[in-house]
Amino acid sequence: MTQTVLVTGAAAGLGNVIATHLLSQGYQVVLSDVSLARAQQAADKLDNGAGNVLALALDIRQPQAFEKALQAIETRFGSLEVLVNNAALTLATPVMEIDVEEFDQVISTNLRGTFVGCQTIGRYFAKKGYGRIINLASLAGQNGGTASGAHYAASKGGILTLTKIFARELGKSGVTVNAIAPGPMDLPSVHALVPEEKMAGLLQMIPVGKLGDAEFIAQAVALLASPQAAFVTGATWDINGGLFMR
Repeated sequence: MTQTVLVTGAAAGLGNVIATHLLSQGYQVVLSDVSLARAQQAADKLDNGAGNVLALALDIRQPQAFEKALQAIETRFGSLEVLVNNAALTLATPVMEIDVEEFDQVISTNLRGTFVGCQTIGRYFAKKGYGRIINLASLAGQNGGTASGAHYAASKGGILTLTKIFARELGKSGVTVNAIAPGPMDLPSVHALVPEEKMAGLLQMIPVGKLGDAEFIAQAVALLASPQAAFVTGATWDINGGLFMR
């Protein structure tokens, strides 16, 4: 059976790399973004004429938005089997300069968005008796962040905990919930956070001496999304070049 995956924040960056890889692995792929125009533009680039790509506008902070997305997915593809909670707001404001509005904005997008996705789609998967949820956390949630903001790091730390909670809740329903915690990737978002003059210093801090490969993150997502991954749940896979070891 062809499986369908919903990737949030898939218009660009890591989410787009993940969506592209999963499409190559035979999934029907739903690319979502808060902007339908951006999602549609990304979907058009991937569309191979087989009708296996769908673009949706999705405000991940709103349960009703996920419900609406589910209806559209079922209408188009019949069902949904995999959710990749990737969408995130990445800001690097110094901790003593973050105002409460900015803090709430980052937390509501990253942490509340992941919670709403896990809860809303988790209920759907539990009723079906099958599902795979993969949450994109971050090294910043484990070490407090270096280049990213305190609000971003706190939200990603929260995602690690939510992953365990939902894994425990949904495990007996045939639903696995796992997280991937990437370190600094060779992506535009990382280069935007780390100025070129500071990049050499960052690379010196990484034991393997280089940025991570986003395509490998996508491969890890595909592994956790597979039916064979039934015995992996509540886990966090660290892919960080040795910056955080446990």
